Amino acid sequence: MKNRPSRREVLAGTAAAGISHVAWARDRKPNFLFILADDHAGYVLGADGNRLARTPNLDHLASEGTRFARNHCNSPVCTPSRQSILTGQLPHSAGVTVLSTALDVNRPTLAKALAAAGFSTAVIGKMHFNRPGEPGLHGFQTAWTEDVVQEKWLDAVGPVKPFDSIRTKPAWHPFRDPARIWLNAEKLPFPRRQEQMKSSWVVTQASRYLEDHKDDRFALWVSFQEPHSPFDFPVEWRDKFRPDDFAVPRVGPEDHGQIPLIFRDLTPAEKQGIIAAYYTSVNFLDHNVGLLLEKLRQLNLANDTLVVYMADHGYSLGQHGRFEKHCTYDPALRVPLIIRYPGRVSRRVVNDFTESVDVPPTILELLGVDPFGIQHGQSLRPYLEGHAPKRPRTSIFSEYMENEEACIRTDRWMYSHCSGNRERTDGYKTDQPTPGRTVRLYDLKSDPGEFNNVAVKHPEVVDKLSKLLLDRFRSTHPQASSEPSMLGVPDAIEWYLRPRDAA
Repeated sequence: MKNRPSRREVLAGTAAAGISHVAWARDRKPNFLFILADDHAGYVLGADGNRLARTPNLDHLASEGTRFARNHCNSPVCTPSRQSILTGQLPHSAGVTVLSTALDVNRPTLAKALAAAGFSTAVIGKMHFNRPGEPGLHGFQTAWTEDVVQEKWLDAVGPVKPFDSIRTKPAWHPFRDPARIWLNAEKLPFPRRQEQMKSSWVVTQASRYLEDHKDDRFALWVSFQEPHSPFDFPVEWRDKFRPDDFAVPRVGPEDHGQIPLIFRDLTPAEKQGIIAAYYTSVNFLDHNVGLLLEKLRQLNLANDTLVVYMADHGYSLGQHGRFEKHCTYDPALRVPLIIRYPGRVSRRVVNDFTESVDVPPTILELLGVDPFGIQHGQSLRPYLEGHAPKRPRTSIFSEYMENEEACIRTDRWMYSHCSGNRERTDGYKTDQPTPGRTVRLYDLKSDPGEFNNVAVKHPEVVDKLSKLLLDRFRSTHPQASSEPSMLGVPDAIEWYLRPRDAA
């Protein structure tokens, strides 16, 4: 590859020629690197103001691009969220609303669109496709998804060898073992050194892909399993954080009945250990992101690559007594979103609401690829170019169909509606598996922690936001024309909340 001029030289040249940085950037044909984390909450990020989080590489990436500080996922569970991002459709439209559903191979996807536009497409890592990785899957010419990665990684590193003087975590058996074990309350490392970790292997393979395709126009997805429980990190990372440095979030007066039973017996010390393990896993994730970004720089690709970093959803670390995501509280919904593309993306923080479904149309527009026929998000390009869009979002929408629950969040209010009629199978049962219809309204101005349900006190707000929630379903659901007539708003919402993935 020929040596490219430095970014400073290019920008100085375009300024001398009287060409704006944005206009110059439009003539470029960038590559694309999509870095995806699993369960990385938006609040566990140094750039977000968290002084306990150690994320120097992500913080630096944020300083070089645009960070969307109030980006929220459209479903707080892995498979629906990931396939929504891949297709540009809300989960109920993409046909994937519960964890076990496989995305229809005939659906339009980002990878298909980019492959058709001439990109070399690849994915290396965890994608929750729920089908074997094979060339061409969902448009990925190279499809090293979790099943392929697991086999190739084990072939490369061999079986686990015990550490004589270091305790390591046991095999992961969520829900079968007590929560303190599968949530790693003892903050035990994975039984591997850094160079033998699965994510380290993923970085090595991604780096080789970049080397092999540096002269092509590539679109590479790198999807890490961190910091998903049991919060993996190598043995060298075991002393990075002290559990005593973390405070246990308080539990509110209305929380007890809705805390999943599996978390009820966790002690404060165990909760601190879980939080410390999570932060350690985030630190390891950040390290691997830094290696990827450094590889771009070494190959002189940093200025020619659109980089997007985000997570599929957030994670609760003791808020409301929970250590999971499967709910509509803010810690489970707010996720990091950072976009960098030198010369085109401004360096700023955006505090307007954005949704993860906004990312696909943004990617397609920045890469010069035609938009999807069905597109439920709106391009974030105006923000990236330093100004506000004509119609910024005033609310966000998210759904968790396993619990027949959906929410609307505005600057002032968080409204959620749950049918309470579905006995959930995700492992997070409460004292009342089917409590019946539950409507929650939190005044975020006076109650940012979402502790006090004021739905009864503000029926006019419930009425307004319930109609907004219903409108979002009606405008995006593929079966909206079949909605029964004469239903009241609550009953109509619950008609849409039923999982219909098989159909």
